[in-house]
Amino acid sequence: MKILLIRLRLIGDVVFTTPAVRAIRQTFPDAHLTYLIEPHAAPIVQHNPHLDAVIVAPRTRGLRRVADDLALAASLRRSRFDVVMDFHGGPRASWLAWATGAPVRLGYRVAGRGWMYTRAIDRPRSLRPRHSVENQWDLLPALSPALARPPDPAADRVEMGEDPDARARVHRRLQEAGVTPMHEVIVIHVSAGNPFRRWPIEAFVDLAVQLGGTGRDRRIILTSGPSDAEAARRVGDEARTRLGVGVKADAIVMGEEFSLTELRTLLTRAALFIGGDSGPLHVAATTDIPIVGLYGPTLPVRSAPWRPPWLVTESVDVADLPCRPCDQRRCAPGDFRCLTRLSSDLVTQAAERALARARVAIEAGPMI
Repeated sequence: MKILLIRLRLIGDVVFTTPAVRAIRQTFPDAHLTYLIEPHAAPIVQHNPHLDAVIVAPRTRGLRRVADDLALAASLRRSRFDVVMDFHGGPRASWLAWATGAPVRLGYRVAGRGWMYTRAIDRPRSLRPRHSVENQWDLLPALSPALARPPDPAADRVEMGEDPDARARVHRRLQEAGVTPMHEVIVIHVSAGNPFRRWPIEAFVDLAVQLGGTGRDRRIILTSGPSDAEAARRVGDEARTRLGVGVKADAIVMGEEFSLTELRTLLTRAALFIGGDSGPLHVAATTDIPIVGLYGPTLPVRSAPWRPPWLVTESVDVADLPCRPCDQRRCAPGDFRCLTRLSSDLVTQAAERALARARVAIEAGPMI
């Protein structure tokens, strides 16, 4: 049996499909599994051990986009897939699912597009206090009765295969930055693809100063996406200025941009990850690193790291705001209070608490 899985666009949403990929492989060990994805999130699945092939859909515009999609659709149709599962439901994804001509096409019942599937599964339009991994999993029972069970964060983890070449690159970058195995590395991701999820730069500066100025053997590595490299540099420069010249200022390492595969490798070396609800947070969830997640318009119950309960995870948000969650198209109060009221002191406390919990867990030894 040939199965095509489709999830375009966002990094975090692709990470959320990986428990389903593993479950499908376990249920159909002899199936040929192909994943269709766009370039930005492709590294999430390119080294996934449960997939046989990954197809990267070009992300172009205008007439070139039409030509590329027609060529891609023709190629998919020639592959003669038996089953297509569209975890996305967007216009492009649903059209490509339909264009395959597969006899079984599973997707969500989305207005105007549900007819493109042979079986459409209900997906409520309203925001629900339910994790996105569970939302993605809703398609699986239509594939097999054996998959008609809820996903388990311990048994059905999110995952991202490691790129062997990334390890050498990260090791070299850490050496060049003067980071040794004796340092306690804290990664702070100063970025979010969605402006509604960006914590203020000043808050990131305060956080870096508070964590880097303890006098311990710490190194704060600031990472960012391509569009926020300047923000990361500003956070690093201002934090170093406030810490002054010397040992404390040396604690701030301006790592700027790491590729997704490099970031995942970096996180296996680090002691803590801090970041907003964006792709890197969910890449961190594919490792065992302690995590502090910052939530503005989104809710931890929907998008907190999907991982076993014994791994250290702290979620920080401004509770009891009636406007949360929102559709992230317009700030109803107009002041982005879900982010601006999230204090650096609160995040620092969560970070120190997570590090302390991790030390206790290490001293207690591995779980049996």
